[in-house]
Amino acid sequence: MSQTSVQPPIINSVAKENKKMNSFLEFYKKLSKNKAALAGAFIIIVFILLAILAPMIAPYDPTKMSPADKLQGPSAEHWLGTDDKGRDILSRLLFGARISLTVGILSTLLGAAVGIGLGLVSGYYGRWIDSLIMRICDILLAFPGILLALAIVAILGASTTNVIIAVAFFAVPTFARIVRGSVLSVKKLEYIDAIRALGANDFRIIFRHILPNILSPIIVQATLYIASAIITASALSFLGMGTKPPTPEWGTMLSDGRSYIRQAPHITFFPGMVIFLVVIGFNLFGDGLRDALDPKTKK
Repeated sequence: MSQTSVQPPIINSVAKENKKMNSFLEFYKKLSKNKAALAGAFIIIVFILLAILAPMIAPYDPTKMSPADKLQGPSAEHWLGTDDKGRDILSRLLFGARISLTVGILSTLLGAAVGIGLGLVSGYYGRWIDSLIMRICDILLAFPGILLALAIVAILGASTTNVIIAVAFFAVPTFARIVRGSVLSVKKLEYIDAIRALGANDFRIIFRHILPNILSPIIVQATLYIASAIITASALSFLGMGTKPPTPEWGTMLSDGRSYIRQAPHITFFPGMVIFLVVIGFNLFGDGLRDALDPKTKK
């Protein structure tokens, strides 16, 4: 009797695990066929590893000045040359990856967390609260991202933490609108009505049954937004509103080298190149995720 009562839950559990495994294998199969997405993933992984291992692989102290070695081009001693203060560019790029990737990822996570919460409330409850949240989002989206970020940093002050807050602030309305649209389509499905009829409360319905089913567009948007966040953070630092010197940051390095772009173009070329590579890596990977997670995509 006990064996009979135990078998069905075990069978159901195994069936669920098999279904999850099949879904993952199908997703991986689609993603592995997209060579551009794999290239983007490779670029992202390489830069993340370089950022993590920066203290071990950087040949020089990124903040140590050596006036005698300033404005040197790429050589065996300094692979990517030195800047106007004699600092090794390769070392500064490696440590700068930590700042830029941290700002991009943390600002996206922070903006997504707030935006997802607002989108869930707006889409599920509707009525006046939906109108209020969406009108606020419309107002925020009316401002260009960099202009809104500049205004926030000008109010809060220039620092890495405030840059993260500013970039995250602009991400909120984008995630809120995406989540709201997904919630509106999912909450009309029959299984949601059945769960509600069984007595499930709103919290359980939203976070147990709606949110897991709308994660695909959220993941794709988050991956793509990291690229935009890195560009915005670099732009703020370039304008002197972000990470303060002598902390190595890619946007700051671009700003430092603009006065020597004719005399020593390598100072701006290499930071610009790594920004380009990271951004295109996240964009390629995000496009691949979108295609792999889209149920309408042909097998």
